[in-house]
Amino acid sequence: MKNLILTFLALSCWVNIINAKIYNIKEYGAKGDGTTIDSPAINKAIEEASKNGGGSIYFPAGKYACYSIRLQSHITLYLESGAEIIAAFPNEKEGYDIAEANPNINYQDFGHSHWKNSLIWGIGLEDITICGSGLINGKGLTREESRLPGVGNKAISLKLCKNIIVKDISMLHCGHFAILATGVNNLTIDNLKVDTNRDGFDIDCCRNVRISNCSVNSPWDDAIVLKASYALGIFQDTENITISNCYVSGFDKGTMLNGTYERNEPQAPDHGYVTGRIKLGTESSGGFKNITIANCIFERCRGLALESVDGGHLEDIVINNITMRDIVNAPIFLRLGARMRSPQGTPVGTMKRILISNINVFNADSQYSCIISGIPNAYIEDVTLSNIHIYFKGGYSSNDATRNPPEQEKVYPEPWMFGTIPASGFYVRHARNITFNHVKFHFATPDERPLYVTDDAEIIKK
Repeated sequence: MKNLILTFLALSCWVNIINAKIYNIKEYGAKGDGTTIDSPAINKAIEEASKNGGGSIYFPAGKYACYSIRLQSHITLYLESGAEIIAAFPNEKEGYDIAEANPNINYQDFGHSHWKNSLIWGIGLEDITICGSGLINGKGLTREESRLPGVGNKAISLKLCKNIIVKDISMLHCGHFAILATGVNNLTIDNLKVDTNRDGFDIDCCRNVRISNCSVNSPWDDAIVLKASYALGIFQDTENITISNCYVSGFDKGTMLNGTYERNEPQAPDHGYVTGRIKLGTESSGGFKNITIANCIFERCRGLALESVDGGHLEDIVINNITMRDIVNAPIFLRLGARMRSPQGTPVGTMKRILISNINVFNADSQYSCIISGIPNAYIEDVTLSNIHIYFKGGYSSNDATRNPPEQEKVYPEPWMFGTIPASGFYVRHARNITFNHVKFHFATPDERPLYVTDDAEIIKK
């Protein structure tokens, strides 16, 4: 029987663990009854494996109510089909590990600044895999009360780790983040199904990351977002990243995993329409370099957003083969701003050398059209957009074409920061060498604004 389990684990996780020892959590006291808090038994199994040089922590079918699960190096967590790790609700006596102190908390949101207040966490580790066909259910996690001791606000949280694989599992209602990775090198996220109430994947100050074949539904926040915060106390870029063959959406929470794809909740907590997109930024003390996004689908969500507003350099980005449907704000939004939530004296960043091609957008809201906007004396440069078809709803008047959007240099970047845009296609401001090649627009109802409006910008149309 043991050999069968070993073989099955190896095939399922695509890792060679034939000679690894299997640590069945039920042998360490886990009940799997959905009521007993099983994290002490799970942590005991992990500690035993770590003492022996590593191994595979096996979750047989069952419902495992847990508080913080503490990872160690050279560990695989394998969730059998029917296995469910459930984030338990804290009480007066017990809860999640306390959020550790961080002297740099003023430079990014609370959730980005701490890692231990999570369902599953690891700091300074290596060679970890989380895999299998089971479910991580974060129903006891929250964002709203996350500053209280004992409260957990993330499902999987990793800091300063390397050689990490998260593969094949499903995740539901995961608090502020389904996965927060900060300062992680060599990270693979493959074939996950995530249906969550805030961010899906936050990849922060990481290098060499591969995100592929994932479906992420996150109506209240971003689905896949790259960050470069100051949480580690240094300026560190997020670089060498590929995002491919992924689906992102903003359907009602839980309705992607159950297959109903409901549309009853139109609004996110920031009072905009549903989110669910792929984004670079907002936290951008560090930069974003060598990023590829390819073969992805957006549905019922906001559009693609590239943002550097805290001093980071966003450079060398390639985006190709994207299809979008039912987009609730600007399908393409590039913003170089000066919010500057970074240490004092940090200069404004840059945004340049960006290729966006083979994009098809259907049924996009027209109020904000598409936006490429730097600020005075800080220009977005060297952007090429080619083979793009956008089907807008239309419906705006010639009076809207007279609007002059405010600069909003220090405002949190979202398309609505500018109000209704005077262009029906692209509004380009404080930008140089912006090339449009085979860019086509279609309107369900007439739109009397001009296709292109520029302000302090140099564009080339072919």
